Amino acid sequence: MSASSPNSLILSGPVITTFLRFALPSMLGLLAITTASIVDGIFVGHYVSSDGLAAINLLLPYLSLIFGLALMIAIGGAVRCGHFLGRGDTEQASAVFSKCLVAVLVVGFSFMFLSWWLDLTLLRWLGTPESLIALILPYFHIISCVLIVQIFTMVLYYFVRQDNGQRLATTALVTGAVMNILLDALFIIHFEMGLIGAAWATALAQGIQLIILMRFFLRKERLLHWSWPSQWGELKQVSFNGLSECINEISGGLVILVLNWTLVTQLDVDGIAAFAVINYLIFVSLMLYYGIADALHLLVSHNHGAANPHRIMQFVVTAGAMVLLISLGLVLLLMLSPQWLTTLFLDDSSAATRNLSVSFISLVWPLFLINGLNVILSIYLTAMQKPRPSMLIALSRGLVLPVGLLLLFSWLLDPPQFLIALPVAEWLTFALAAVLFWRYRPSRLLIAK
Repeated sequence: MSASSPNSLILSGPVITTFLRFALPSMLGLLAITTASIVDGIFVGHYVSSDGLAAINLLLPYLSLIFGLALMIAIGGAVRCGHFLGRGDTEQASAVFSKCLVAVLVVGFSFMFLSWWLDLTLLRWLGTPESLIALILPYFHIISCVLIVQIFTMVLYYFVRQDNGQRLATTALVTGAVMNILLDALFIIHFEMGLIGAAWATALAQGIQLIILMRFFLRKERLLHWSWPSQWGELKQVSFNGLSECINEISGGLVILVLNWTLVTQLDVDGIAAFAVINYLIFVSLMLYYGIADALHLLVSHNHGAANPHRIMQFVVTAGAMVLLISLGLVLLLMLSPQWLTTLFLDDSSAATRNLSVSFISLVWPLFLINGLNVILSIYLTAMQKPRPSMLIALSRGLVLPVGLLLLFSWLLDPPQFLIALPVAEWLTFALAAVLFWRYRPSRLLIAK
């Protein structure tokens, strides 16, 4: 293997420049997705209604379940694939790749049929008020079909990156995001198609993104190739290793579900629309952190296969430093310009909802200081093939602490003060994550191995 080969760079190249080589394309791609989602929210908030923004927010718990299962396959499979590539075993890596692509298609079609068969039942379970059913139902039907392409593209994206396809993966994400913005403007503003226009914009943009990613199979220098899947039992290991990311996503959806129920009960639909702005901000921060985490799990999984603990620690420290810089920038933005942020998503006719969003921001901003480090530490444990402690972090930050504290604080405090449960849960999780990281630090794991 030449000194300039990608795998050689991962295992022995300069730490900071190597990390940036893998992190920046991923961050750029995920930032493009973030921008598209924000613009989508802005268009809906300004050119549909605050009810439209609330309607999208009501679907997030269900979508989180589907994306969680896809992420479990994508990240669990990519980590195992990276481990085999670090050992030079391309056949085993390709076998994992093929099984994961088939598995995510099964997930996508299963949920599409479920969504069409039990549409009204699912929407009512999600806490959708009767006044929003007619608005949300056509959007739900279209998005249920689009999700097949979306989650297949997600899984393919992670494996393309593992096979030194960062440029292609980033190109696909950026192009898809730009097309989503342009199509949103066309369908929502020009043709005045409302939420249905937003759904079709997403569908077409995802199709374009998938077509670009499929060019991976035309590359002669790729290591991964399609092989007819056999020995499906390996998916258990893949799924278990990616389970923490699944729990992260699903638990986040459950927290939003509990929030939606609480907000509808105490603040009506305006509460959901106001918190939708916070959800977009959380989404922005997580996309930036996952851009860094994508690079970290790739670099750690390869160096784990090569048994290089010192280099793993260097990459973890680099990722943590980048996350802290972004966190401080986001907190400054939240503290200095909360009104400007809410005005982005809600027009002048929604002044009461905007004011409610500002009060929400004043309560939850400490969350943004630490949620990135929790993501990084959880991803590190996943990449080191320690799914149980990674799962413990995911359960703590995404389910047990936020849901438990939300229920407790909503009983003890007046609305919207109970929202302090979210930052408290994140900080308590960080204490747990720090202890687990120290216990499963690279030098201890690989020396013991």
